[in-house]
Amino acid sequence: MNNNKSFEPVIIGFTCNWCSYRAADLAGTARVKYPPNVRLIRLMCSGRLDPTFVFKALSNGADGVLITGCHPGECHYIEQNYKALRRFILMRRTLQGLGLEAGRVKLVWASAAEGVRLAAEITQFVEEIRALGPLHWGKPDSRPLTIDDKPSSAVHRPSSEIEEVPA
Repeated sequence: MNNNKSFEPVIIGFTCNWCSYRAADLAGTARVKYPPNVRLIRLMCSGRLDPTFVFKALSNGADGVLITGCHPGECHYIEQNYKALRRFILMRRTLQGLGLEAGRVKLVWASAAEGVRLAAEITQFVEEIRALGPLHWGKPDSRPLTIDDKPSSAVHRPSSEIEEVPA
């Protein structure tokens, strides 16, 4: 746990076009305050969210991912938010299997009229991620790789450097 209050998490939010994106818009037009840590990406439906988007966001520096969609039974694409729910459960299991906190990914249902509720969920999630601390996943050191870096595995070594092992 990281109690450092200076840490500001980066959170990627995938939002449904029909409900939760409009809830975020409503929160903005109603001037409801919520942390600016969330970068929202609009999808036509939460069911269209490919799990690789979530893992790519985390491996590229996001500390958490927020997935938002229509309430179950109210999806514009019939049952796609149920697909999002199944994928969410699998993503959390995968994160746990990788040794990461499952709480870094959160699913929230929010209709277009629930801007205040969505803002409260965003605020709560930012605090949860702040308590978990920075992720640092996919980055053994915080320095970007350069062309001069020496490869660390035999897979990348020239064949002249590979030691042959008798069977």
